[in-house]
Amino acid sequence: MDHMGYRFPLFIDLNGKKAVVIGGGTIALRRVNVLLSFGAQVTIIAPECNDVPKGAVFLKRPYQPGDLAGAFLAVAATDCRAVNYQVGQEANAAGIFVSVADRKEESTFFFPAICTGNGLVAGVVSQGEEHKKTAAAARKIRTVLEEFK
Repeated sequence: MDHMGYRFPLFIDLNGKKAVVIGGGTIALRRVNVLLSFGAQVTIIAPECNDVPKGAVFLKRPYQPGDLAGAFLAVAATDCRAVNYQVGQEANAAGIFVSVADRKEESTFFFPAICTGNGLVAGVVSQGEEHKKTAAAARKIRTVLEEFK
């Protein structure tokens, strides 16, 4: 069995930890909301962000090298390949966990579909290419978790 394609599910405490999300679109904002729900201190850096979630800091400007300083984790979720690549490179050089939305091979973690219910938390990921399958599995897991008392 080839283990190189699988990611180890690691649950960590994000409470009070700095997370930087580069991008202000739909995917980036989904990530922001999840990170906020787990207590992360989230900074969004993007030229535009239509709906800044409560609790997030928004810096209305393009990404610049050095923006990840002090971050525990980063998310690169822009529609610009060059920017996502730069974010991934900076994060990797600094030892910061990074999810690069458009390149699984540049990521040090996969952002999971989060499933919660009745005090339980589960995360679902694929090997980075099965988004519909992951979403379907997450829906079923959420239903099961909601049934636990």
